[in-house]
Amino acid sequence: MNATLRPAILRIQALNFAYDRQPALVSDWSTQIDAGVTLLHGDTGSGKSTLLRLLAGALPATGRLTLAGVRLDEDAVAYRRNVFFCDPATDTFDQRSARDTTALLGAGDTHFNQDRWQSLVEGFALTPHLDKPMYMLSTGSKRKMWLAAALASGRALVLLDEPTGGLDTASIGCLWTELMRCADEPERAIVVASAQRIERVALAGLIELPLN
Repeated sequence: MNATLRPAILRIQALNFAYDRQPALVSDWSTQIDAGVTLLHGDTGSGKSTLLRLLAGALPATGRLTLAGVRLDEDAVAYRRNVFFCDPATDTFDQRSARDTTALLGAGDTHFNQDRWQSLVEGFALTPHLDKPMYMLSTGSKRKMWLAAALASGRALVLLDEPTGGLDTASIGCLWTELMRCADEPERAIVVASAQRIERVALAGLIELPLN
C-alpha cells in the first residue's frame, strides 16, 4: 500500500508525560500512527514500554489521543476497547488456562479472527498448551499466547512490546510472516516496540526514542 494512502488510526496531539522527578519522556509530542506496522525503536531503558502504556491509555498524561475517532479524554472506556495491549510480564492470568485467557483478551472484540488465531496457535506450536494454566507455561510460550491473541485481534490499535523476546527461531519466523501479512491492513495499526530494527516487514512508520 502506498504510504500516502494509509489512513491515520491514532492521532497524538501535544502529548506530555514524565515520572515524578524524572526528565520528560514525551514533551509536546504530536504525530499520527497510520494503518499498518509502525516500529517503536529504542535501546533498552529508553521508555518504549512506558510509551506503549501511554498509547494504550493506561498512564495519565496531558494532551490528546484520538483513536479511530474516539478521544481518550472524552470516552476512556470506548478508547480502551479499541486497543489490544497486554504487558508480557503480567501475572493477571496465571491461574487461567491459555484458552480462557485468550477468550478474556478477546472479549468485546467483534472482529476477532478465530481462524487467524487458530493458524497462529499452530504456527507457534501452542496446541499442546491451550488448556494448561498460564503459570505452567514458559516465558516464551506465554509471550506466544499474547501474540496469537494480539495478531488475531480486530481492535484498531495493537501494541506489541519486544515481541521476539523468549521466542524460538521457528516462532520468530511465524511472527514476521504474520506481520508482513498485517502490513497492508487498512483499518488497524500495529505498533512494535523493539530494540532491534525490523528488516522483513514494510513499515508504515518509525518512531525513534528518545523523541526529538
